[in-house]
Amino acid sequence: MASKANGPAKRGQGDGKTGAADAASAIELLEADHREVEALFEQYEKLEDQPKKEVLALKICLSLQIHTQIEEEIFYPAARKAIAKSELIDEAIVEHAAAKKLIAEIETMEVGDKLRDAKVKVLGEQISHHVEEEENELFPEVEDSKLDLAELGQKMAERKAELVQQLEREGDIA
Repeated sequence: MASKANGPAKRGQGDGKTGAADAASAIELLEADHREVEALFEQYEKLEDQPKKEVLALKICLSLQIHTQIEEEIFYPAARKAIAKSELIDEAIVEHAAAKKLIAEIETMEVGDKLRDAKVKVLGEQISHHVEEEENELFPEVEDSKLDLAELGQKMAERKAELVQQLEREGDIA
């Protein structure tokens, strides 16, 4: 899986949309998630130990589920209202649906299933493509809009924290 060495330059700096220095803009938050999941996929590729790979595959799935949920609940609706190219949102939602299908398959696989590695690899390729389109097409459109990325980032960070807490209570996150 191709990965950007240092990730894209920080977005939203100097445009009055980033808010407090310690608050990440919506795009910065999403890009941080992208870098995190790219690193998880790279780690998975290097692992040989099957039990560790199974645990990591589930961690990848969980990270993607949280990320897609905050995008679909908060970021995409706001972006759709703010940009002219709503087809970028439509494509992203379709890509999420394909990823969710593969995630569900990975999560329900039996321990030791020989297709797990292939499914994780394909998921990684799909996510890599999705990230590239978001960062190179959708995010620049959103940045050029009048959307308050700091406020949106705050809402997304709060929702992400709620989701993580919920999963911890349910025992899905250790």
